[in-house]
Amino acid sequence: MDKKPVIIGVSGGSGSGKTSVTKAIYNNFKGHSILVLEQDSYYKDQSDVPFEERLKTNYDHPLAFDNDLLIEHLKKLLNYEPIEKPVYDYTIHTRSNETIRVEPKNVIILEGILVLEDERLRNLMDIKLFVDTDPDLRFIRRLTRDIKERGRTLESVVEQYIQVVRPMHNQFIEPTKRYADIIIPEGGQNHVAIDLMVTKIQTILEQKSIL
Repeated sequence: MDKKPVIIGVSGGSGSGKTSVTKAIYNNFKGHSILVLEQDSYYKDQSDVPFEERLKTNYDHPLAFDNDLLIEHLKKLLNYEPIEKPVYDYTIHTRSNETIRVEPKNVIILEGILVLEDERLRNLMDIKLFVDTDPDLRFIRRLTRDIKERGRTLESVVEQYIQVVRPMHNQFIEPTKRYADIIIPEGGQNHVAIDLMVTKIQTILEQKSIL
């Protein structure tokens, strides 16, 4: 019997509610062997790039991510080996010197806006989810979050959304919906979809004799 861990990919645009979906699945398996890996931890190291250039980083573009390292780490976790997860420092727009040791678990939730964009990542997943939320709701959530939590101005959030976030979503994130096994409308508020997901994960774990 295949005893490898189960990998669940959770994707969706910024403000779609993918973090809420991830938390809901995680909380349903509390006490079991489960971990969450954020794609955001795997932004490329830019320490060799001048700071002025780093300021122009487009964090919504597939090329911003170090998927090679992420895939290497996922393969280690699949072999039940620990990893040293990178820590990204947004104040200096590059990776910090710190890492976080992550121990392998039976269930791995990989969450991020572009986790379904790379075929190599998709091929490692047992279940692929796309959290699908109306653009106006996603924008409102992003706006309130960036102003409250990140001290941004209304103007800067709106400009970034129009210049970068929206076009990148339409070009790279939205098309990955076609790869999803399940599309969840309205994120964490969709309790029926989350219950179905939890049941499906339990079935896979039982099949693998993990649970």
